Formats: sequence, C-alpha cells, structure tokens
Amino acid sequence: MKFPLLLTLIFACSGLISSAADRPNIVWIIPDDMSAHFATYGETAIETPHLDAMAERGAKFTRAFVTAPVCSTNRSAFITGMYQTSIGAHHHRSGRGELKITLPADVKMVPQLFQDAGYYTTIAGWPINPQRLGKTDYNFEWDPSIYDGVDWSERKTGQPFFAHIQTQGGKLRGSSMEQYNKIAERAKNELGSYTSADDVTLPPYYPNDNAILRHDWAAYLDSVRLTDAMIGEVLDRLEAEGELDNTIVIFMTDHGISHARGKQFLYEEGIHVPLVIQGPGITAGTIREDLVEHIDIAALSLAAAGIDIPDSMQARDILASDYAPRDAAYSARDRCDETVDYLRSVRTERFKYIRNYLPERPHMMPNRYKDAKAIIVALREAHAAGDLTPEQATLFAATRAPEELYDLVKDPHELNNLAADPRQASLLKVMRWKLKDWEERTDDKGRESAAMYDSDIAVQTNKVKNTNPDQLGTFLGNVAQMKAWDNEGK
Repeated sequence: MKFPLLLTLIFACSGLISSAADRPNIVWIIPDDMSAHFATYGETAIETPHLDAMAERGAKFTRAFVTAPVCSTNRSAFITGMYQTSIGAHHHRSGRGELKITLPADVKMVPQLFQDAGYYTTIAGWPINPQRLGKTDYNFEWDPSIYDGVDWSERKTGQPFFAHIQTQGGKLRGSSMEQYNKIAERAKNELGSYTSADDVTLPPYYPNDNAILRHDWAAYLDSVRLTDAMIGEVLDRLEAEGELDNTIVIFMTDHGISHARGKQFLYEEGIHVPLVIQGPGITAGTIREDLVEHIDIAALSLAAAGIDIPDSMQARDILASDYAPRDAAYSARDRCDETVDYLRSVRTERFKYIRNYLPERPHMMPNRYKDAKAIIVALREAHAAGDLTPEQATLFAATRAPEELYDLVKDPHELNNLAADPRQASLLKVMRWKLKDWEERTDDKGRESAAMYDSDIAVQTNKVKNTNPDQLGTFLGNVAQMKAWDNEGK
C-alpha cells in the first residue's frame, strides 16, 4: 500500500496567511452518474489522459465511496459535510412540497463558510452559462446568495475563489439507442473516434451478449471520455489565467453509473467513485488505498483554505498530517422519486454488509425514471425469455435477503451472499454491530413520514403531468403500489 506523508499546508498551519488573497483557490469538478471507469483506475477500453495526468500530478484515492447513491441526497451530504441521514436529507428530491426540510442550527453549507472567509463562490455547469447557476438539487431550504455567481472571473482582483462545477457526466449517454448513436457521433466529432460496442465487456451480473446493454455501456464509456476532455478544458483555463499552480482541483463523481445495480443501490457499482486531487502541497503520484467518504471533500477543502472545520461536521480532513484512516465507509439508500426503499451498508477494506430493511419488496421495484431506460426494458425482456443466469436473475426476485454479506477480495462483483453461511456468523455479527453503531451514533433519521411522502409526491405528480403526461398513469400506479406494500407491512 502506497501511503506517503499526508498533505501539510505549511502556509496555512504556520500562520503565514495574512489575507484571503494568500489562500489557494478550490475547484470541485463533480459529474453525474459515473463510476471509476477511467484509465487511471484500470479501465482498458478507453483512454482518459486528463484525469490520468491529474493523478500523476497529485493524489488518487482508490477506495472513495459516496454516502448516498443518488444525486440530491449525495449533494445534500457533500455540500454540508454531513451524512444525509443525520440532517434529514436522505430521501431523493424531498422537502420540495408543502412540507419543508431545514438544516440543524449548527450546520452550515460549505459555500457559506467560504464566502464568510472572503472567497468568491460559484456554481456552474460546463461550459459555463453566465445566465444560470449550475445544478444544486439540495433537499433542504437554502439561500442562493451563498453563491456569488457562476464564473470566478467576476471576482475582485486578488480574491480567491471556491468554484463548484457540476456536469452531466454519465447522463450524456442518454437512455435509448437513438441517444447512444448521438453520443457516438459527438465523440467521433470531438474526440476523433467513438467506442464500439464490440470493445465492451460487461460485468458478470449483466448479460454480456445483449446488444442494447453493450451499446449503452459503449455510450457510457464515451461519456467518460467526454468528461475527461472537460477536465482538460477546466485545467487549461486555470493555467491560461495563471491560477493553476495556486488552485486545489478536486475531481469526484456524485455516485456510480445509472444501471440496474448501480445508481440508487449500495453495491460497488453504485457507491464506489473516483477521487483525484491536485494542487499546492499535494505530493505528485500519491496513491491512497484507505477508505474515504465523499463528504470528506468538504473538510479537506476548508482546511486547505485555512478555514476552521465546524466541530459538528462529520466530514474529515483526509489530507491532514494527523488524519487517522477510517476502518469503514457507510452508505444509505432511501426513497428515490416515488419508489420507497430503506437500505444501509457498511464497507470495510475487505467486506460489505447490506441491511435490507424492506426485504419483502423486490430489488427492481417499479420506478418511472429507471423503468423507461432501454437497458432496464432489455433486462426485463431477457428475464422473461429465460436468458439470464441465476446470478443475473436475482435482480428480478420477488423478495430480497434481509442481510447481505460479501467478501470483496474473493467476490468483487458481489454475487455470493455469505450472510446465511454459518462459517461467517462471527463476521456477520461484527458487521451488523458496526452498522447499528453508526446509525445510532449519527442519529440516522430512518424512514420518511407518510405526510412528507405525500407532500413530495404531489410536486412530482404535477411535474410528470406537465412534462410527461403519457407516463402519469405509470407514476400514479407506482405510488399506489408503494402504499399497498406499506399497508401490507412489506
């Protein structure tokens, strides 16, 4: 394991900061829906020279995990440095209706802390649109004035900046063959080539001979390539403006690839993400193999700027000289859109434990957003035709095991559930205790109230009615199914 001396920002720790202008800029680049499928992380089907170069110039974390595998809950977590389950922001797109969610009094959003310290704060997409803020999607009430603008060029002369760049990432690939062909054409025009479906090897929990799934994965890999090119554009701009050497650039994704076992779920495909950091004080070529959580970018960014980390913040400065590595990473999945679920996991260096609090419900519960995707349609058709292996077909089982336990060294694809193996009884007990301890220690808020569900579903119903009226019946049918299962005690 390569674990060189951790980052020590001498200028911050020795009292050399005399003004905000002496502090480094902080740039977050966070694409949607993307796992660690970059060459520097071992992907061989494509080349990703810009993130590879970032890793060579800085630090690469090989075991970085999100605490939530869906966008709004994830963003609510890293923008506060708090577990979404602790602040009541763990249900996707919650607090949008009549009932609202407010942050605890002692929790401040990271941009606010930067702004209070004299930084110019921005959030944008890429390329930057001067007319609109970038995607926020937070599950609580917040004041947009914590962002000064969308482009750091608008700051005062000499003023340091905190810039959050939120991009489409894996969403670029779309969800149909028509969209897969479009991204292939875009990749050919902008990058000189596209990824062929013939070059794709799917993980074993998906059928490798399915044309739709292979074309989808090829389109996804092209979205990775386009994202890598975007990283290069951001770095080129910083260098052209003379800011690169004084800027800490953090690249991370908001969760894994949107797929049947990825986004919204707690398998590695859903929660394992890339994390690469470069900038002043970062030792080139650092490889960190310890467990870190995506919320940690809040604490390390504040520390790098010489800003005190709030005592209540759960994120840790993983670049501190006295940082003690975690022995586990924790994740949670709750309601996503209209679909109610309740999953928790603890992941150590070798093992993963998942608790299914609603085991009488299937993995592939009805969900309008996911069920419309060509890959989910293809998987359902393959299952109906009997074309899936027993391991692949578990996606469509009517129920789930209450507990799942995986040996990630022997079983990296999480296909062999060891929870019922009597030889693993002691390990199961330990993992069960670790999760319970975390839930209690962090004040996990658990299931959503019926009143909050109804409040948010009313907003989503109006949105579907106005944007996809042909899907309204499906959406309302899914809502009815959730309530029926709840009434049945499932």
